[in-house]
Amino acid sequence: MSDLLIESATVEIDAPAEFVWDVLLDYPNYPRWNPYTVAVDTTLEIGSPIDLTLPRPDGGEGTWVSREYVRAVEPPRLLRYDTGDTFPGLLGVRDQVITPLGPGRCSYRTFETFTGKHAHAVFAAQGAYVQNGFDSVARALRERVAGLIAAR
Repeated sequence: MSDLLIESATVEIDAPAEFVWDVLLDYPNYPRWNPYTVAVDTTLEIGSPIDLTLPRPDGGEGTWVSREYVRAVEPPRLLRYDTGDTFPGLLGVRDQVITPLGPGRCSYRTFETFTGKHAHAVFAAQGAYVQNGFDSVARALRERVAGLIAAR
């Protein structure tokens, strides 16, 4: 069985990777700018839970919480978490990657790899929702960083 991958658009950001990292991990301010992950609760300790509050996939009112587990925190380049054994028969591993492109410039992308016997069914049912969410986060992060830099 092959892995299934959903990857956001890669956005280039006119800011140092460290600054973008700080914005990415500024979870209390997510409701101000992040359209896909409207709240996050975590200590960011390896192995600890990360609870992601997301809009409902069907577009209805309200949110739902996806509990995942922190696997890597490598400032200012990589944040990785996965679903662990939350969903038997499915493992989703998400990476958020910031890549320096030179002084004062970097890129951001996020992707998730799904494996397990239910991966194809989940991918078919939720792939477009996740893809749209990931793309919206990438664009919103770029806009949030630009706004913060302009306000300095």
